[in-house]
Amino acid sequence: MSISVVDPFDLPEWLALDSVTWRAAEPLNSGFCVEGGLSGADEKHQRLDLLAVDAAYPRPVCPDDQRRAAHQAWQFGEVALLDVDGRVAAGVPGIGFDANIACETLRRVAKSVGAESSNFTVSITL
Repeated sequence: MSISVVDPFDLPEWLALDSVTWRAAEPLNSGFCVEGGLSGADEKHQRLDLLAVDAAYPRPVCPDDQRRAAHQAWQFGEVALLDVDGRVAAGVPGIGFDANIACETLRRVAKSVGAESSNFTVSITL
């Protein structure tokens, strides 16, 4: 797995301007990576997965540098955006996800692109 840090300003501008919905493509308890995507007006779409950077079995999920970046961003109320094999993911400290962490992550994603968190909606698959 190839992982590198992504600059939030490299994401599409509409994320900061439109009402946006993040939809999980699978249940939150499906593992250390939950695939999903952001959608806006006019059928705009941006893939955005959630990645639990501390998962380590059967091998570490995230390299140390990107794992530290995720922890540092979280400590400061932000989220690290990562390129994971060509897909954008929000790097989150921990080993998995629940509804609270998913919502908090998307609030931080909104902040990172300069959007009001009230413009973001989270849709979770059960």
